[in-house]
Amino acid sequence: MTAETRTWQGPSAPERLKLLRGTESIAIVGASDKPSRASYFVSTYLLSSSPYRVYFVNPVLREIMGRPVYPSLADLPETPDLVDAFRRHDDLPDVARDAVAVGAKTLWLQLGSWHEEAARIAEEGGLDVVMDRCLKIEHARFHGGLHLAGFNTGVISAKRQVLS
Repeated sequence: MTAETRTWQGPSAPERLKLLRGTESIAIVGASDKPSRASYFVSTYLLSSSPYRVYFVNPVLREIMGRPVYPSLADLPETPDLVDAFRRHDDLPDVARDAVAVGAKTLWLQLGSWHEEAARIAEEGGLDVVMDRCLKIEHARFHGGLHLAGFNTGVISAKRQVLS
């Protein structure tokens, strides 16, 4: 889908910050045990630099970074507040349906993922939706030190950081 055909409007930066502040648990759907994969990089960041309870979902893996991997969202020990999807484009509507079915609050599609049908499914099911944004970058930039592209600015400031 090209940028010209996009009709869905996502939440603003303050709205995304509010979503992250209201999140306590995150399920990473499509989590990988390969360090070269984006889901692994995001997972290591969330585990080391965020307060969230992080769960991995992948039907073919049993363990990632010494933590259990669950075959589906329905198998998690709790309902995740946020479902972070690292899946192929065609799989995203099913991820949205699963997130609605388990009672998640937010569906988050990673940087490069845009699927208006998945967004519609999630929103009709009562979920907030974020698309084409990296959860790691968004969390990190709200805590200072990152500009919009997600790179360390090298700026040291006495300005109070916003905690989510």
